[in-house]
Amino acid sequence: MASILPGLRRRPFGPILASVMCEKGIEAMSDDTRTRLVPAIQAARAGAASGGIPIGSALFIDGALVATGHNRRVQDGSVIHHAEMNCLENAGRLPAADYARATLVTTLSPCDMCTGAVLLYGIPRVVIGENRTFLGGEDLLRSRGVDVTVLDDPECVEMMTAFIATHPALWAEDIGENEPTP
Repeated sequence: MASILPGLRRRPFGPILASVMCEKGIEAMSDDTRTRLVPAIQAARAGAASGGIPIGSALFIDGALVATGHNRRVQDGSVIHHAEMNCLENAGRLPAADYARATLVTTLSPCDMCTGAVLLYGIPRVVIGENRTFLGGEDLLRSRGVDVTVLDDPECVEMMTAFIATHPALWAEDIGENEPTP
């Protein structure tokens, strides 16, 4: 993994991300926006497999993968560990100059909390897998100069559609809404 940025410490990404890196290579990921979504999707699937909400995120700096994360609200009993927040936590403390060269990739449109983190750290680019099942703070990001790309990825749509259909109360809790009535 020689392509990790100098000065950034290595983070343990685990077997899921390791398989992506071995299969594609970090350099290959930097060439294609869709390919950058792969580690976020795999993180989302890992989150679902561990009993959580299937939303994943990946942070790239200068095209190099720095960290991934997934929604851990259920697993940790956390009110803040959405996928994007967990990814930023996994990246560790970074200087503002690194965030200024970053792209945050997420399987789902970021909520207001995660949108605020993007703005706080000055991340200039956000790639979103899908926004059909949830539309977050995209307009706010754009109004503040963030380059927002929505891929409308069928795999991301299917993951969230299936989850929402089978866990409507948990989904409502995650996005701060009242439980749906039957």
